[in-house]
Amino acid sequence: MGCQEVHAVTLFAFVCGTASIAGLFAATLLPQWRQMKLYTYNRNEKNLTVSIGLWVKCTRQEWSRECMMYDTEWYASVDQLDIRVLQFALPFSILTAAAALILCLTGICNTTFSSSVPNLKLAKCLVNSAGCHLVAGLLYILAGAMSITPTIWSIFYNLVLNNKYGTYFTYDIAVFVAIGSAGGMFFTAVLLFLWYCACKSLPSPFWQPLYSHVPSMHSYVPPSYSSRSRMSAIEIDIPVVTHTA
Repeated sequence: MGCQEVHAVTLFAFVCGTASIAGLFAATLLPQWRQMKLYTYNRNEKNLTVSIGLWVKCTRQEWSRECMMYDTEWYASVDQLDIRVLQFALPFSILTAAAALILCLTGICNTTFSSSVPNLKLAKCLVNSAGCHLVAGLLYILAGAMSITPTIWSIFYNLVLNNKYGTYFTYDIAVFVAIGSAGGMFFTAVLLFLWYCACKSLPSPFWQPLYSHVPSMHSYVPPSYSSRSRMSAIEIDIPVVTHTA
């Protein structure tokens, strides 16, 4: 299969990118980023578990799934630095990955509907499969870095909270979902780079289309002329003066 056709690698990268964005979006909305367990020594009362998310906070009894108190204004009164950073980092990561997904789809459509011989009027256009997949891979790496860095930091930030308040804090399932989604973005970028390296003819410029030779805009073959040049005849009338006796 030629590189002008849609490879299974690009389709698989598109599916992985979509799943990664969906997973990161779900992790952003999940209220299980951190757990805080409150213990009591009274036998008539039950221990409490506080599930802390990026936007809401849920307080429930231990081993129960029903929230006794649901704080919907938690996003405005966050007092934990890592949660506040995640509130800004994850939405930007989702937007960056969405832009990469659109570029990947553009590259797939370009390889599907464009011919191997480019149009002379569009020969200098930068919208091509190689450029789209290359930029999409870079954006996926950027999105993965923006999401995985504060997520891993939130794991270590539990140690700071435990040293300050006691061993009450631990990370929850949303951390694993975010890390898995970021890993999916890195894997998608690797797939796009592998496709690019396998199909791009080097050493041409990175952003140029897939074909190795770009037709010149000035590749016009003039018609052949005779070796002898013809000069136009110029007739000059010279008046003649005659003298009569």
